[in-house]
Amino acid sequence: MGRNAMNIKKDEFAIAVLLPVAVGTVAAYITRGAQAVFGMLNKPPLSPPAWLFPVVWTILYVLMGIASYLVYQQGSDRDDVKEALKLYLIQLAFNFFWSIFFFNFEWYLFSFIWLIALWGLILVTILKFNKISKPAAYLMIPYLIWVTFAGYLNLAIYMLNPR
Repeated sequence: MGRNAMNIKKDEFAIAVLLPVAVGTVAAYITRGAQAVFGMLNKPPLSPPAWLFPVVWTILYVLMGIASYLVYQQGSDRDDVKEALKLYLIQLAFNFFWSIFFFNFEWYLFSFIWLIALWGLILVTILKFNKISKPAAYLMIPYLIWVTFAGYLNLAIYMLNPR
């Protein structure tokens, strides 16, 4: 493999990892003021400290990016790869908008329903990734687990903070 091919692969890897990290960073920036309200809400048992969320999300976004790169490397011209990556981008958009619905608009019930849809999209993405690259699918599993936990937190916050 020539030097140019290695540079292209490094660039593709960097883009794949930076895309979800950028989505998460932009969402955090947009919701930064509204997140102060989160500190005043009644929270359920098992609620982690606030500092843990950006740490976990950064790790998850990096894992998601690596997973998408592994799928992309199997052949970006393949229909199954295109379909899997399209689904990946759709779930990433759902992820982005959940933050805005939850923090900025304080639509806790709607956010929970949105999160269920996100969970389903993640699961289908994992299944599609699994057919293309098992390691890619495995890298997405922590994300599904965290979103499951986020669903618990989201629903409990809705129930503990009536309007």
